[in-house]
Amino acid sequence: MAVEISGVSLPDSKIAREVTEFVRDTESHLLFHHSVRVYFWGAMTGKRRNMTFDLELLYTAAMFHDLGLTPRYESSQLRFEVDGANAARDFLRARAISESDIEIVWNAVALHTTPGIPEFMRPEIALVQAGAGMDVAGRGYDEFTDGQRDAVVAAFPREARFKHDIIDAFYEGMKHRPDSTFGTFNDDVLAFKQPNFRRVDICSVILGSRWDG
Repeated sequence: MAVEISGVSLPDSKIAREVTEFVRDTESHLLFHHSVRVYFWGAMTGKRRNMTFDLELLYTAAMFHDLGLTPRYESSQLRFEVDGANAARDFLRARAISESDIEIVWNAVALHTTPGIPEFMRPEIALVQAGAGMDVAGRGYDEFTDGQRDAVVAAFPREARFKHDIIDAFYEGMKHRPDSTFGTFNDDVLAFKQPNFRRVDICSVILGSRWDG
């Protein structure tokens, strides 16, 4: 995957190559290509904003960010983001990566669907969320040139039905753990796919608690 787009290349370290192999063997083509595009959108955003960040940590976090949606977690009741973050942590610990670097990757993966927080944290954490938002929801779309968008999609194709297929991938990864979607926009996916899905209402939780008054 020797690709360079707008001055951004995939890291060519031993760890990065092992990350690529592991994720490619674990995820569907849809999620794998999505994850690589998230890296490019994030890295290109960081470069455009003159941010200082570690390409290898950004790449690792981007590649693991949706791993929790894969069938290996079909019995998990954790948030899928936490499953992915834990998988990244275990992967990096097995390769003697420092705990401080592991914490950066863990937070980047775990917080990528939590708006309003990552953008104020370390660049790698902010850029994973920015990259994911660009690829899924088109956030920041106009900040990239036509040439940049075309080059990324040519190298790592976006399927013709990507919008519907990524919703389906989210649903398949979360339908068995609906309670884990509370507090993020993930419950929108279940509400879209399951007409009888009932969201948790925090006001009802507060009013129904055992406290008096």
